[in-house]
Formats: sequence, C-alpha cells, structure tokens
Amino acid sequence: MSIELTQQIKEHAISLGFDLVGVTTPDSPPHLDAYVDWLDAGYHGDMGFLATERAQQRRADPRSILPECESILVLGIPYDKPASPPSDELHPSQGQIAAYAWGADYHETLKSRLKQIIAFIEEQVGAVVPNRYYTDTGPILERELAQRAGLGWIGKNSMLINPQRGSYYLLAEILLGLPLVPDAPISTDHCGTCTLCIEACPTDCILDDRTLNASRCISYLSIELKDAIPLDLRPKMGQWVFGCDICQQVCPWNIRFASERGDPEFAPRTEVPIVDLPKELSLSTQEFNRKFKGSPVKRAKRRGYLRNVAVALGNAAQSSNIPALSRALEREPEPLVRAHVAWSLGRSGAEAKPALERALQTEEDQEVRKEIERALAHLI
Repeated sequence: MSIELTQQIKEHAISLGFDLVGVTTPDSPPHLDAYVDWLDAGYHGDMGFLATERAQQRRADPRSILPECESILVLGIPYDKPASPPSDELHPSQGQIAAYAWGADYHETLKSRLKQIIAFIEEQVGAVVPNRYYTDTGPILERELAQRAGLGWIGKNSMLINPQRGSYYLLAEILLGLPLVPDAPISTDHCGTCTLCIEACPTDCILDDRTLNASRCISYLSIELKDAIPLDLRPKMGQWVFGCDICQQVCPWNIRFASERGDPEFAPRTEVPIVDLPKELSLSTQEFNRKFKGSPVKRAKRRGYLRNVAVALGNAAQSSNIPALSRALEREPEPLVRAHVAWSLGRSGAEAKPALERALQTEEDQEVRKEIERALAHLI
C-alpha cells in the first residue's frame, strides 16, 4: 500500500477536473439496512431495478462486482451553480431544467476521464489493474462511499455536501484491484439544526432519516416516472421540466461556498437552463433529438419531457398559453402528452373551454378523455 502512488493518482485525477478525490475500502456499507428499509417502504417508486435481489447483493458487497477489489477511488466533479435562492420570478412561458443537465451528459463525458485515470494507474504500476468504473450507473451506494472517502457528509436532503465546496457535484467511482491508502471519513454532521431544504421542498419528499421518498421527488417525477404524473403532485412541480435544484439552492453550504462555475464540459447550452414552454410543446421527435443530443435531458424521452412541459404550462396558469396548449391537444400524437395538456388547459382559464370541448368530440383514448372531462369540470 503506497502513500506515494495514492497521492500521484489523486493529483492526476485533479488535473483531469475532479475537484474532490478520496479513497475508501470495499467493505460492506454500514448503512445498508437503511437502504433495504427504504426499498421495503416502496420509496423507490417505479425504479424496480433498484430492488432486485442481484442489485441488493451487489450494493451490499463491492467485491461481488469486482472480486479482486482492494480499494475504491471516489471522485467528484463540479457543475455550474444555479441561482440561489430559487427564483420565483419565472415568466409564465418559461420552464426550468436542473443545473447538472445544462451541458453535456456526464454519463458519457466522464467515461473518458475515468479511463484516463485507469491508464495512468496501470502505467505507474506497470501492469494491468482489475477495475470497474461508474458514474451514477453502477450497483453501488455512491454517496455512502463518497462519505467514507472523506468527500463530504450526507445532508438532510440526502445529497453529499462538501464543507468547502457545497453539493453541486457529480460523483464517479473506480473499483480497483490495487491497495491504496484510504482516507478518513467525514463523520461530523454539519447540517446542525438547519431544516431549510426540508421546508423548501414543494412535494414534502425529504424524510427524517436523510433519505427521500423518491416517488414524490420532482426529479423522479420528471425523469424516472414514465407514466402519468399523479394528480396531487402536478401542482407542486412548479415550472420544472427536468430535474429540480430547490433543496440545493436553499442550502447554506451552497449559498456560501459553492463555485459559480463548474467544469466547462457542463457549461450551459443555448436555450437549456430556461426553456420557452409554448415553443417546446411543439417539438417533433427529430427536433427533440437534435436539441438534446448529448444531453441528460434525453433520458426523459420526448413523451416524458413534453408531459413535463405541459404540466409546467398548467402551473403557470396563464391564458396566454392556451393557444399552444390547444394546438397540442389537437395535433400531439402521444396520448400521455395530450392527457397532461388537457389538465393544463383546465387550469389556464375559461378561454380554454372550446378547445377542450372540441377535443372531447374526437378523442379516442380513454385516459385522455378522462383528463378532458376533468378539466372541463374544473372550468365550470
């Protein structure tokens, strides 16, 4: 176990843009029971892939992923800091996208940097080193690993918070068949009595054990949920169309310490941080794919993204948005989107009634018809 090699690896990772670098062991997570209890409570929503027996076994023991694993390199790379505190001054035709998704998709862009670190390690030791690397895709409890590697503590909003840099970080991990010097974990709770994130969450998804009821989280609803958004949660989503930053925006550690600018690869693309909702609602499949090529937003797919756009327009509740919603109700091929458009029209004013009545005469999808009838009842 070489102190010098460990330091060389850290310095190389920092040179590649990883501001946070730490090492931990492949021991079983001490808080695994909390994860199992979270699954048993159904807080993972429709993310069934988290609850399979194989997924739980792999999270319980990193060596089940890489039997040769002797250490885990945990890395954090920053992205741009959004406005803080969250703005309530959005124009009724504007929607918001979470800051981590303003630029390139980290799932793809970080892979090459992780490969460079592995190549550097193998060059230093003069041999092939067994490895596995992940960034938000592997069957591991990455925030717990990051805490154990000294990168931060788990905040009340379940995010990893670094005491010098806040929480606007993307995490990555490399499991290595190589002994490195582990870092001391951050064991102090620096959240103290602060409950700003809990109070600010519009869907009340933050639980008292530093986990989330993901099935209520705006990020889950706008990305992971593939079907209709529950009626009671739609009004709470505000004008977020992909992800959410609220619990991080109100965090004092981000307000005081987070850098304004993150890694250049995640810098905002044109028209991404704040989107024109009526214009987005008319995106064709080709236009959606072209606009969000190489972006995390593609994860929602067109139908999910436009579903979210429709909900945001409904929450804006402006008659000026009725023409765009009416056209979508008439022309949109995807029933899921039409259903949420109908809901939004029901919140946009009495001028929406003719469009809803016309659609009811021709609509064949039963779920969409229910939404239209509900919207008309709301306008009466």
